[in-house]
Amino acid sequence: MSRRLSLVVLFVVLALWLAAVYGVRYGLMEDVQWVGLCSEGAEKWQCQVRSNLGLLIHFGVFGWGALIASVIAFFVPHRAGRALALLGLLLGMLALVLYSATLAVFAVVIAGLRLVRAA
Repeated sequence: MSRRLSLVVLFVVLALWLAAVYGVRYGLMEDVQWVGLCSEGAEKWQCQVRSNLGLLIHFGVFGWGALIASVIAFFVPHRAGRALALLGLLLGMLALVLYSATLAVFAVVIAGLRLVRAA
């Protein structure tokens, strides 16, 4: 696959991931319907997902995971480094959208630099 085609595929994947993450944020986390349903009882699986996602956001798991993956990817050569950088970028985008922007900003920059670095 040529370098240009791989960058186009990367941007398409990032756009789809960003749309999915915003769907989770506005469809599950901030929707008033789920606040009412989950306050009455947490038997629904959606309420469990919402609760666990809230805990992951609270403890900064996405931001720290993105930062750790991006920093490790910067020093790992070849395909393994690119795969870790992509993981760091995806986790960083998730953290940026889901309220953990402090660490995610650095993770996205580091992962982006690793992905565009010449082989």
